[in-house]
Amino acid sequence: MLHIESYRRIVGDYPIAEIYKKARKLYGKNILDINSTYMGGGVAEILSSMVPLINNVGIDEDWRILHGNPDFFTITKKFHNALQGGKIHFTEMKKKLYLKTNEEFSAYTRLGQNQVVIIHDPQPLPLITFYKKRQPWIWRCHIDLTSPNKKLWDFLKNFILQYDIVVISLENYRHKDLYVDQRVIPPAIDPLSPKNVELPRVTIEKYLKKFHILLDKPIITQISRFDKWKDPEGVIDVFKKVKEEVDARLILCGSMATDDPEGYKIYERVKRKADKLIEKGDVILITSENNILVNVLQRASSVIIQKSIKEGFGLTVTEALWKERPVVASNIGGITLQIKDGETGFLLKPDDTDNFAKKVIEIIKDKELAIELGRNGKEHVRKNFLITRLIMQHLDLLNEVLS
Repeated sequence: MLHIESYRRIVGDYPIAEIYKKARKLYGKNILDINSTYMGGGVAEILSSMVPLINNVGIDEDWRILHGNPDFFTITKKFHNALQGGKIHFTEMKKKLYLKTNEEFSAYTRLGQNQVVIIHDPQPLPLITFYKKRQPWIWRCHIDLTSPNKKLWDFLKNFILQYDIVVISLENYRHKDLYVDQRVIPPAIDPLSPKNVELPRVTIEKYLKKFHILLDKPIITQISRFDKWKDPEGVIDVFKKVKEEVDARLILCGSMATDDPEGYKIYERVKRKADKLIEKGDVILITSENNILVNVLQRASSVIIQKSIKEGFGLTVTEALWKERPVVASNIGGITLQIKDGETGFLLKPDDTDNFAKKVIEIIKDKELAIELGRNGKEHVRKNFLITRLIMQHLDLLNEVLS
């Protein structure tokens, strides 16, 4: 298990000393995080690193999962889409199953001696209704909330208003009509996790061979769930235009998270759209849940693309920047915090297929530009988006609500 001291060589002494200082007031406290999956997606990624490190500095922080049947996760996926502006057929049946699943969880899950409860995203949001509230509750929303479906938002506010604090990833996600204390804490990556740690060349070669990936031409990669908001079909359109000028290979790699039943349908649509390119070996689709593989693919790529239509933050962008990979991405959500256009990557409108292709081609052809963008990107992440900064802000928040 990693210790917080392991990060000194990356971030320096000051952040490590500050983490210990902030943690001292929280010794003996019990904190509980609840979300809906241990694997797949940015929330699980963050918690799998942060919770052990918080425990490492002397605070008891636990992590539990809200369990539900496939129908529940189909409904909450529709909620997720609607919170990001999608349409939803909002029925009483959906409401009842949503609430029933949370109520059943509360019946067999005791909060015990936990002094703070942190709920992640909409799936476990109503839990606060089914407990006698004896401690501060925080709702940590990782979703783009700029234009939520009004009917769903009004329903969810019944629960949100009971929380002490709402934490969002971006200032733009703040809602003036939400009369709860709202805080902005951007996510972060763990530079020493299997997904981000430096890898020996032999490991990279081993994984490329295992997944039959050749380095005979430049690789363009998008790492993301097979989700309509990530626009994998649009990435295929970009790649087709790139192929008109540059011989390259596209890899789409995405996990199938247990709380995202829609992913399999999107995957099949992408597969049909790219069938001829897949047959030729120019497009490779990977659904493996393997963090080292993601690390390998990002390091082996000439360009990383992130053509999202909506993006709460976009940790895959952070990961790529940390590995000094040039990124071409949509100018939406948390991506705009990470990419300074022309300095740490390129930002474009999500539907600008032509310019996405042009920028990818430009990077492939101009090696010096690729190196400069990569170097700038890594330093930007080092200063702003590493797990040590997130832990400091997390400890500040806990100290505040418990003071």
